[in-house]
Amino acid sequence: MYKSFNRKLQKDIIVIQPGEYYVVDRTPEGIATVLGSCIAVCFMDAELGIGGMNHFMLPGDFRNDEVFASRSSRYGMFAMESIINEMMKKGARRDRLTAKIFGGGHVLNFRKSDGNIPLANINFVKTYLQYEEIPIIASDIGGDTGRKIIFIPSEGGRVLVKKLLKSPDQAMEQENKYKAAVLNTKKEDVSGGVTIFTKGDIRDDKE
Repeated sequence: MYKSFNRKLQKDIIVIQPGEYYVVDRTPEGIATVLGSCIAVCFMDAELGIGGMNHFMLPGDFRNDEVFASRSSRYGMFAMESIINEMMKKGARRDRLTAKIFGGGHVLNFRKSDGNIPLANINFVKTYLQYEEIPIIASDIGGDTGRKIIFIPSEGGRVLVKKLLKSPDQAMEQENKYKAAVLNTKKEDVSGGVTIFTKGDIRDDKE
C-alpha cells in the first residue's frame, strides 16, 4: 500500500496491493488497485461519506452452499469482514452499506486442480453480499482482461474503470505472487504512483 498524487484528478490516491484493504473516512482521497483474477469490492456508506476497498482472491474453487463452511470461503469472508468492521469502527452502519464489485478476469494461469478461481471469486462475492443483504449497485466482472480502478468515496462512491488489453507486468507480478501465496497456504483460518488515466481510457460506472 502506498500513496500517490494523481494530477489529473487532483487527489491523493491510496494504492492497495493484493490482500490489502483501505477505508476512507470523510476525506477527499481515492483508493486504487489493478485487478486480474482477483476481486475488489468498493463499499460505501453514502450517508456518512465513508468508503472502503479490498482486493482478494479465494485459495480454491467455491460452491454457493459453502459460503459459511469451506476453507476457500473463509479466506474471502475474512477479507470482507475485515473491511466492513473497519468501516463500522469509523461510524458506518452495516445496514446502510452498498457495494460495487470488480475483477474476476481470466488473466492468470491456474492449475486444473485449482478449479475456476476467477469464477469462484465472482460467485463468492455475489453469494456473500446476498447473504449479508448488502446491495450490489454496480459491477464490472469476468472477461479476459485486467482492470485498473479508482474509487472516490467523496464523490458519492464514483468508480473509474480502465480495461487493460495487456495487464501491466508489475501489477500482474504482484497478483501472481499473491496467487502463489494464497494457493500454497496450509492454514484453515486466515487472519492477520498511480497510472494517470487519459481521456478516452476511462469509463465511469455511473454513466
